[in-house]
Amino acid sequence: MRNEVLHGYLIHYRKYRERSHIVHFFSHEYGRIDGILRQAIPPLFQPVQLLASGKSELKNFSQLEIDSQPIFFHGDAYFCGFYLNELLLKLCLVEEAMPKTYLQYHYSIEQLQFLSQQSNEKDFIRQLLRKFEYVFLGELGYDLDYTKDSFNHPIELDKKYVFSLSDGFILKNEDDHGFEGSQVLSMQSYQFSENFNVSQLKFLSSLYRQLITSLLGDRPLKSRQLWIQHHQLQN
Repeated sequence: MRNEVLHGYLIHYRKYRERSHIVHFFSHEYGRIDGILRQAIPPLFQPVQLLASGKSELKNFSQLEIDSQPIFFHGDAYFCGFYLNELLLKLCLVEEAMPKTYLQYHYSIEQLQFLSQQSNEKDFIRQLLRKFEYVFLGELGYDLDYTKDSFNHPIELDKKYVFSLSDGFILKNEDDHGFEGSQVLSMQSYQFSENFNVSQLKFLSSLYRQLITSLLGDRPLKSRQLWIQHHQLQN
């Protein structure tokens, strides 16, 4: 890679020596790509372009320019953006393009600018985050089959299921806990242009939390912990 122009967002950075930073960059062209930047760091959630050079996994970044007016998030919008960035940082493979996720991330960041204008901020956030997870997990390779269980039998409306990262939906013998078959099947006809209904949001919130926790292993999400602390202080 030699002086290649990349477009995207800084998702994380840390100090490196006296005047440099190691930057984790989510780009339209290569997905997550890491490099050393020897200039001032722009705000997070800000679309930028830069030049990338180098053959190693850690590139040299230079000539970073901001693409639009500065974006500053506060409160819930900031924590949502922090959550999206942390998912990308911890789950994306390096230099593997994720065009659908990139577009959904860009859309999510744009929409978070209007959070304070929403009549129901909590529902707006739920829809936005679940849609991002839906796209992101699908592009990571977890495009789930909501019609069949782990034995390739049809999901039944009146049965209950648990989810396993390796096996999918597993039929439960017990009557308590687990996902209702009707909840699982409700995703069968879902169209991405639509909002999730209340039942789907509840189901996906639990399902994706379990799936993401399994993928993260022993790496808990700091954004989730800070979100909880933030709301505890408000109450």
